[in-house]
Amino acid sequence: MKGYNQIMDIKTQLTESMKDAMKSGDKVRKLTVSMVLAAIKQVEVDKRAAVDDLAIVALIQKEIKNRREAIEEAKKASRPDLIEGNEAEIKILEVFLPQAMPAEELRALVQAAIAETGASAPSDMGKVMKIVMPKVAGRAPNDMISSTVKELLTK
Repeated sequence: MKGYNQIMDIKTQLTESMKDAMKSGDKVRKLTVSMVLAAIKQVEVDKRAAVDDLAIVALIQKEIKNRREAIEEAKKASRPDLIEGNEAEIKILEVFLPQAMPAEELRALVQAAIAETGASAPSDMGKVMKIVMPKVAGRAPNDMISSTVKELLTK
């Protein structure tokens, strides 16, 4: 599975993974990947245009977030079967995300953006985010980015 390289776009990787899952009989991967492909198709139909890798990464991150929320609900309901299923799906989805950005690298990017914009207060957060977001390109969750910006602007 990790054999998929970054030369292929993410949608192609998802399609290849789906084919592999069908051949090997991996029902969990087949269902998980097909749900993501269906979500991508829905976005493409709604926008009437193909989506790029950045949009697909955001979509996959959203799917992972939904599953993490489902895990929390399953814990409250004492449903280990649901916890296990969602964790398996998260592992499958994480394969398609770009390598995560280390916190130190994110911090350095945010500090550079603060210096570049001359931001000095939390009210300048939008200016900083506008510069940081394209540089991060899906390698860190949005909530982590915003909390780092907020933290550095309130010092």
